[in-house]
Amino acid sequence: MAFPSNFLERIPPVTRSILIVNVIMFVATLVNENFMIGTFAMFYPASPLFRWWQPLTHMFMHGGWWHILFNMYTLVMFGMVVERALGTKKFLILYFVAGFGAVVLYTGVEWLQAQSLSPNSAAYIDLLRTPVVGASGAIYGVLVAFAMLYPEARMTLIFPPVTLDAKWMVAIFIGIELLTGITGTQMGVAHFAHLGGALFGFLLVLYWRKRGELWRR
Repeated sequence: MAFPSNFLERIPPVTRSILIVNVIMFVATLVNENFMIGTFAMFYPASPLFRWWQPLTHMFMHGGWWHILFNMYTLVMFGMVVERALGTKKFLILYFVAGFGAVVLYTGVEWLQAQSLSPNSAAYIDLLRTPVVGASGAIYGVLVAFAMLYPEARMTLIFPPVTLDAKWMVAIFIGIELLTGITGTQMGVAHFAHLGGALFGFLLVLYWRKRGELWRR
C-alpha cells in the first residue's frame, strides 16, 4: 500500500523533524561511512575518538537498513500518539532526555567494565574504538511514555503474533533488554542504552504526572 501524498504532513512536527534528520544522516552515512561514524557516533569519553557533540548526534545515526527502518517505524507509530498527547514541547523534552539518559547509563556501564581492564589490553582498546549509534534509547523512552499514557492499549507483535496491553508488552521488552544486557547473550546491541532511555523516560513522565502536567494543555 502506498503512503498518501500528504503522509509527512500528518505526522506531528517534532516526530516528523526527527524522522527527516535521521534519514538525512543515514544517507550521509551511506555516502561516507568512515567520516560519519568517526565524527557523529558515540565513543567512550576516554577515547581519542570522542567529541563533545556525540551524546547528541549519535541519536541520529544508524548502523544499517534494518536498524533505521525498525527505529523509524517505531518512532512514527508511537511518537505520533505521544506527541499529540503531551504536546510538541514536552515531547521534544522527553525524546532528548531519554536519549541523553541512554548515554548516561551506557557510559556508566562502560566505565564499570573499564575498571577491570588493563589500559594496554585488547579489550580496553576495543572499548575505546567501539561506537554506539541509534535512536533506540530515545525511542524506548517514547515507548515507556506510551505505556504510561495508555496502559490498557492493545499492542500486537508481528512475530510472534502476540497481543498484550501496552503496560505488559513494554515491561516484557524492558525485561528482555535487562536479561540480554546482563548475560551478554546478544552482542553488538547497546542494551543498557535502551534501558537508560526507558528509565529516564519513565522518571520524566512520572515527574510530570505527579505535578499534574502530563497531558497536553
